[in-house]
Amino acid sequence: MSTTFDVAAARERFPALKQDQVFLDNAGGSQTLGDVIDSITQYLSKTNVQLGASYHTGTLSNTKYEEGYTSAATYMNASRDEIVIGASTTQLFMNLSAALKIPPGSEIVLSKMEHETNVKPWVHLADRLNLTIKWWESPKPELKLTAENLKPLLGPKVKFVACTHVSNILGGIHDVRAIADVVHEAGALFCVDGVSFAPHRRVDVKAFGVDFYAFSWYKVYGPHVAVLYASTAAQEHVKSLSHYFNPTKTLEDKLGFAGSNYEAVQSIPRIVEYLEGKDEGITAHEGKLQAVLLDFLNSREDITVLGSTSADPAVRVPTISFVVQGRNSREIVEQADKVSNFGFRWGHFYSKRLCDEVLGLGAEGVVRVSMVHYNTEDEIRGLVETLKKILS
Repeated sequence: MSTTFDVAAARERFPALKQDQVFLDNAGGSQTLGDVIDSITQYLSKTNVQLGASYHTGTLSNTKYEEGYTSAATYMNASRDEIVIGASTTQLFMNLSAALKIPPGSEIVLSKMEHETNVKPWVHLADRLNLTIKWWESPKPELKLTAENLKPLLGPKVKFVACTHVSNILGGIHDVRAIADVVHEAGALFCVDGVSFAPHRRVDVKAFGVDFYAFSWYKVYGPHVAVLYASTAAQEHVKSLSHYFNPTKTLEDKLGFAGSNYEAVQSIPRIVEYLEGKDEGITAHEGKLQAVLLDFLNSREDITVLGSTSADPAVRVPTISFVVQGRNSREIVEQADKVSNFGFRWGHFYSKRLCDEVLGLGAEGVVRVSMVHYNTEDEIRGLVETLKKILS
C-alpha cells in the first residue's frame, strides 16, 4: 500500500463535494460515495423484493444481500456468522444488552469518556440484571483510557468492560489490544465502540482481540446502517431474541430482527472496493490535515485543545475539539456560519458525561472540527483564516 494519496481523485467520487459547502462535521456523518448511491438506486429500481424467494429476481436480491454481508465481515476480519447489520450502533448495542447473559450481582466497568451509545445500553443491562457499575475515566490532561488505569477497577466480579476506540470529542486512539488483554486476564468480556475510529483506519477485530465491536457505515462513506461484531466464543453469552421457529446459529439470527436494510447492505461492497489499498495514504493525508489546524490552535494562548495536541496520526485521528477562553462555543460556530461555508459544530455530541463530569465544560460544550480523507489542506487553511478573523 502506498502512502501517497490523490485527494482530487477521491473528491470526484463524492457527489456532495461539488456543492459550495466545506464538510467539517464528518464525525457526525460522512458524505456518501457516489458508487453507493448508484448501487442503492439500481437495487431499488430492479431487485427490490423480499429475501428468500426462489424466482429469478428474488435470487438476484438474495445474492446481493449475501455479498454485502460477506464484504462487511471480510473488511472487519470477521466471519459471516459473527456480524449483524442494523439501524445504528446505538440500536445494535441495545439489542445486545437485551440478549447478553451475565450472572446477577456481577460488576461491569463503563467509561465516562464515551458517546452515550456505549453507556446507556449497559446501564440498562445493569438495571435488568442487578449489576454494579464501576466508572472508568482518565482525568485532565491525559484524557486517555489505558490498560494501566483500568487495572485497579478489575476483579473477579467484573464480567463486562466497555470503552471507545476513539473519543468523538478528544480524537485520541486507545490501545484496545492492550486493554483487551487485561480484560480477558480478569475473565471479563470486552466491548468497543469503533464509530469514531472506523472512518480513519481499517477495522481488524481479530487483531484488536475484542469480544464485541461496532461502527456505523454512514460515517464510513456509506448508507445509514451500522454493523456489530460478536466473536463466536462471545456469542455463547448471547441468547437469541428471534422468533422461536427461526434459526439461531449466527449473530444475525440472534439479533437481526430482519432489520438489515436490504438496499443498504448490498451497497457495502462498493465502500470496501473504494477503500481497498488506501489505508496508508489516507492516514498520511489526514495527518497533514490535522497538523494544519493543530499548528494554529496550539499557537494561541486563549485556545485549549481537548485531548492530545499532537498531530501524529499514530496518536489521534482528525477529530479535533477545543474551547476558547472567554468565548462561547456556540457563538464561535454561529459567527463562522455567517461569514463562511465551513460546516462544523458546537456541543457535547452525545458525550455528555465526558463534557460535564470529566472536562467540566459549560452547556455549550466544545467547538468540534472533524475531518476525513476527502478534505483538503487548502480547506483547513481557509478554516484557520476564518477562525483568526472570528477570534481576533
